[in-house]
Amino acid sequence: MAVGILWLLVHGLAIVVFVNRYLGGMAMRIIRGATWDEVDDGFVPTVTVIIPLFNEGAALEETLRTVLASDYPRDKLRIVVVDDCSSDNSFELASRFASDQLVVKRNAHNVGKRRSIIDAVREADSEIIVSIDSDVIVEPDAIRELVRRFARPEIAAVGGWVDIRNKHDNWLTRMQTVKYWYAYYAMRNIEWGFKRMLCLSGCLTAYRRSVLLELEPVLAARALMGMPIKYGEDRYLTRQIVKAGYLTTITLAARCRTFVPRTLGAYFSQQLRWRRSNLVDYTGGLAHIWKLNPLIAINYFAMFVVLIGYPIAVVRALGAKMFFPAVVGHLHVLLVFGLYYRWRVRTWAPADRVGALSFLPQSLVMPITYALLTPLALLTLDSTSWETRGHPSGVAGTSH
Repeated sequence: MAVGILWLLVHGLAIVVFVNRYLGGMAMRIIRGATWDEVDDGFVPTVTVIIPLFNEGAALEETLRTVLASDYPRDKLRIVVVDDCSSDNSFELASRFASDQLVVKRNAHNVGKRRSIIDAVREADSEIIVSIDSDVIVEPDAIRELVRRFARPEIAAVGGWVDIRNKHDNWLTRMQTVKYWYAYYAMRNIEWGFKRMLCLSGCLTAYRRSVLLELEPVLAARALMGMPIKYGEDRYLTRQIVKAGYLTTITLAARCRTFVPRTLGAYFSQQLRWRRSNLVDYTGGLAHIWKLNPLIAINYFAMFVVLIGYPIAVVRALGAKMFFPAVVGHLHVLLVFGLYYRWRVRTWAPADRVGALSFLPQSLVMPITYALLTPLALLTLDSTSWETRGHPSGVAGTSH
């Protein structure tokens, strides 16, 4: 009886999340209409692109070339690369691109992504700071499209669309392709509609420098049980911006492309980092998220309960021999999701889309990651590593 009640509770909350994120998001788009994606083409500020890196290797070269090819006015664009004491040749590769427009710095000690960005923000004098991860490539118009979305003074951060470079490597990258598509095209429409995005990826996000300086004491002091933590910093920063009363938004017109894990080992490492981030951030947000629009708050609290309750439900379901019937039901849902995805991207080039069945492996991958990695994340919340840094090129992912 207890197993059935727990299973119903978790799935009931999952339905709440689904209705809120998908159906509520669709309704929000209709209600907001033409004001959904506001732009201001008269706003052409100075911009500093900050690229923190650690052991990125050859992937860095392509990143720098695409940033340098941006169509933003050259006299208003400066690029700062911050090497956090890489042990490979990343610093040497970056130094080859040094110029009057691109500056390469190296930290005296390994201080992490957050500290690297904070120090670079202090030294910059631009109005807008754009954070770009060191393993992504950006579209030529990405920076300009981000800047155009600062249509109001209270908008403090604008995120771009993180697409996948290695979609067709194998079943795992194809599965993640559908997952990423839903993350940007459906799952966050409620937050987007109210301009209260709670997680903007460091892969490609623009910030008002004044706001970053205002929040620097909060960001610099981030710790857990007295230990500085380096994971989930994109999510933490975005939530602090919203908590301070500013608006945050995204645009699909600014696109970058990143590698996603192509092996289960790398994928589980990424998911472990994301689980830690989610646990810490959801807990930290409980005290203030309720002050936002009720639709945002309901989704936030339901997601937190699902995060905690799902692993327990999976373990109990295995004991009660309910797990595999649940997987079969999950497969049917994922098939519908896959078919909808395939219909929406039907006009895209073959290289940019995957098949309708690509999302089906999620029926097994999701319960495994929840059942095993959430408890492990709870036991390793004090991790201070870059986690997916120091990887062979092409296995890192974005922060969620």
